[in-house]
Amino acid sequence: MAVWSPCCLLAALLLLLGTGVAMGGSVTCGSVVKLLNARHGVRLHSHDVRYGSGSGQQSVTGIVAMDDSNSYWRVRGKTSTVCERGTPVKCGQAIRLTHINTGRNLHSHHFTSPLSGNQEVSAFGEDGEGDFLDDWIVLCSGSYWDQASEVQFKHSSTDVLLSVTGEQYGRPIHGQREVHGMAYASRDSYWKAMEGIFVRPTELLKMELHRTEL
Repeated sequence: MAVWSPCCLLAALLLLLGTGVAMGGSVTCGSVVKLLNARHGVRLHSHDVRYGSGSGQQSVTGIVAMDDSNSYWRVRGKTSTVCERGTPVKCGQAIRLTHINTGRNLHSHHFTSPLSGNQEVSAFGEDGEGDFLDDWIVLCSGSYWDQASEVQFKHSSTDVLLSVTGEQYGRPIHGQREVHGMAYASRDSYWKAMEGIFVRPTELLKMELHRTEL
């Protein structure tokens, strides 16, 4: 009998249930989302393909396809902390984004990105555990990360912004866009939560339970 890892089980569940699309309300810890870069029309993506230069870690790219299961990321608390499932993510809060299919975290460091020569963005760690270079600060307007709004992700250790270039890879990931870290803000660094499983805010659930009891 085959034994599936938690990451593979969740990916299979997403395929079976289909996906919801962000319709408003706060993005919460525990949610599993795809992130769209509207400027380039690509979703944040990773896969078990390593960079041939730089760190040699798992590559992170942008892809046009909407239905690829390798574009799902789980929203979690920053390194060495736990963000309770259903807790709305605040603007200015540090989080981790864990790739569902491989269990590695969105990561950056002072390596050069392969195509543009900017800062490399990779996926790092095992089973969701990496190091402090996995932490990203959510930059948004208002109090919380709203599902309907575009946000930026600033790397908490190096201050670069998660961005997409117009440059495309060749084999074995032909056509996928380079994702990198940029020192300045531009339209290339804005992202929006799209398809996924959005965990309802904890306080909202508590209010609904209270009304039911009444």
